Amino acid sequence: MTPYPPHIERSMKAFYQSLRENDRRRYAAVEAATLGHGGTAYISKVLDVDPKTIRQGQSDLANLPDRSEERVRMPGGGRRRLIDDDPQIDDDFRRVLVEHTAGSPTEESLIWTNLTRTEIVDLMQECGSYVSVHIVDQLLDRHGFDERKALRMKPMSRHPDRNAQFETIARLQRQFLASPDPIVSLDLKSRELLGDFFRSGTLLTRATIRVFDHDFAEFGQGVILPHGIYDLKQNRGYIHLGTSHDTSEFACDSLKDWWERFGRAAYPEARSILLLCDGGGSNPADKGNGVNRGQEVSHFRGQN
Repeated sequence: MTPYPPHIERSMKAFYQSLRENDRRRYAAVEAATLGHGGTAYISKVLDVDPKTIRQGQSDLANLPDRSEERVRMPGGGRRRLIDDDPQIDDDFRRVLVEHTAGSPTEESLIWTNLTRTEIVDLMQECGSYVSVHIVDQLLDRHGFDERKALRMKPMSRHPDRNAQFETIARLQRQFLASPDPIVSLDLKSRELLGDFFRSGTLLTRATIRVFDHDFAEFGQGVILPHGIYDLKQNRGYIHLGTSHDTSEFACDSLKDWWERFGRAAYPEARSILLLCDGGGSNPADKGNGVNRGQEVSHFRGQN
């Protein structure tokens, strides 16, 4: 154990004397535990306290009540928010946004601004309100501004048979779930360039992965077309990679390969397959007639 310098001992004793009785013995116990072997005797001498008192402080520390749920301040205590204390800030915020706000002519509540938080800070400072980005966040929240994305929710048409097709899909799925036949979903994902091109996502690596700064097709080694097959009953997915074009022959070949390599063994008693296929994208089944092209259902029957 290394004793403290004299000036540290004097500071410790002055601090010890400023505490309440129960806090004194706890402080002495913490200092003794910090010094390790011989610490109790040393702290007892420095603080002029009985060793029994230090041991009592150690017992107090071991049985401290859990006060994590207790409030430090009374409700409503603490400094008021700047936006609540200075009404000029709110006025300047409105003045800044009024010239940089657009809205929908049909929905009064739908308004937006083309300013960033930093730009709002700069414009408000020009008005005399020296605020931070944190204050601007509070103002945006108060006035109902939030980061939102456009949602595909407005139907472009309402065909009378729109709901019937989904009811048919649900009915067929219930039938096949109670049968030995598989339910398979097919879809072709977006094609990818082969080569040193940027890919979304992250991975653990010990060095930076360097790729081309632009995705120009002439620098690629071709394209890859990932055709996905999802076996609903087995909850398994399969990927076939093509290098030519998105054709019906490619989709059929992928389905045939899946059946011969996996499906036949997984469904030995199957006599038919329910295919759920995406009807949009590059090969829509029907164009311009107003019918929703969400999914197509094919009920394929054949020999095992």
